[in-house]
Amino acid sequence: MKPINVGLLGIGTVGGGVWTVLLRNEEEIQRRAGRAIRITTVADKDLERARRVTAGKARLTVDAFEVVRDPDIDIVVELIGGTTVAKALILAAIAAGKHVVTANKALLATHGNEIFAAAQGKDVMVAFEAAVAGGIPIIKALREGLTANRIEWIAGIINGTSNFILSEMRDKGLAFGEVLREAQARGYAEADPTFDIEGIDAAHKLTILSAIAFGIPMQFDKAYTEGISGLTREDIRYAEQLGYRIKLVGITKKTAEGIELRVHPTLIPARRLIANVEGVMNAVLVHGDAVGSTLYYGAGAGAFPTASSVVADLVDVTRLHTADPEHRVPHLAFQPDRLVATRILPMEEVTTSYYLRMQVLDRPGVLADITRIFADLSISIEAVVQREPAEGEDQVDLILLTHQTREKHINAAIERIEALPVVSGKITRIRIEELGKN
Repeated sequence: MKPINVGLLGIGTVGGGVWTVLLRNEEEIQRRAGRAIRITTVADKDLERARRVTAGKARLTVDAFEVVRDPDIDIVVELIGGTTVAKALILAAIAAGKHVVTANKALLATHGNEIFAAAQGKDVMVAFEAAVAGGIPIIKALREGLTANRIEWIAGIINGTSNFILSEMRDKGLAFGEVLREAQARGYAEADPTFDIEGIDAAHKLTILSAIAFGIPMQFDKAYTEGISGLTREDIRYAEQLGYRIKLVGITKKTAEGIELRVHPTLIPARRLIANVEGVMNAVLVHGDAVGSTLYYGAGAGAFPTASSVVADLVDVTRLHTADPEHRVPHLAFQPDRLVATRILPMEEVTTSYYLRMQVLDRPGVLADITRIFADLSISIEAVVQREPAEGEDQVDLILLTHQTREKHINAAIERIEALPVVSGKITRIRIEELGKN
């Protein structure tokens, strides 16, 4: 049978991994796909690097649009990143009737609706397993393996850089800045780490997972995002003493009022498996009404883990290359005409539990003043921990854990408590998620 011809856009870390995996596992891949899959053309601005990787076994060009226009190319693999040129290339490939494989989570989260609509109009596939959690096949699990279920919620550690930083802060008792510099030295964090440490990268991925889980359009602009740069080693230590671990978690949940779509530091009970995911590893916890909770764990980045997902997409597209488009798995799991623009809840309407740490004067009546504010707002307190003041100090750390309440109520409580003369500075607020059955 005629081989499938692939045009590769970008042969950097992931692109090089894709090239290597396709060659190394060529026989196995062909047995699974039913025909050979060959990268015949590579576009990259660094032609010298491209020559080193391909060793003369592919045609090289600096013009990615030349690949897209090539009538002999069946599938275009986009690995250049970004949301401008990459978008133009993917839309051009679709317009030319070519299938697309991409790892570009930012592009899909922000322009996925347009891209999928264009692909549907041309009866071509856009595959994107590598866009979320690297080598973990979470997209396939949601789109195919869990289709019998009504997905109730998803919680994921889906940014390895942030997870590494929090793991190191906990293990070594270091400050955020020290660990960030170490992550940059090891190549885990970019020179500008904003997307990772402020939760933007995780929000891109969560937007994609939420769309597939609940059959909604991509709505990245409505995702609540809060990063880890404000976390202190004191809060990580206190959380540990209380039986929790702090993780940057992406959470999407379907409720009677709408869908939650939020990324933020979260206290998770240390007994949960997901709380024990350390270093740069990723994990996604999915709860379905029939299957219960299922956990997907593995490498969330890197040349070969990500290449594993890209090549898996190439095999899937190859198998379905000549199939009736009506018989393919829809891009977002639900039939395109059955997507529903369900309301995304603003953060102030989300209900969860909270960890609050504040510095207060060490004198009688302080706790009574604070608990009175909680009572006025119908916020139930689960636990109170007051630390002994350091010698010669008249201020002490007071930690409160609340039961579930709406975010707008906790915001009101924080505002009133910070106005008390016995409270010094700002209150640290971290959300708590049990991530149990419900």
